[in-house]
Amino acid sequence: MPKTEEIRCLNPDCELDMFENHYTYDVPEDLSVTDLQCPYCGETDTLERIEL
Repeated sequence: MPKTEEIRCLNPDCELDMFENHYTYDVPEDLSVTDLQCPYCGETDTLERIEL
């Protein structure tokens, strides 16, 4: 099963609560949250993985 992550944006001006990121089987092993950007505000350094 491909990997799924729940991610939140910590930017206080961002209205997005959280989003899910669904990966394909071909995602590189070294891809991390620091490689992503918020789909709402566009910030790249305010994302945090939600650990369940």
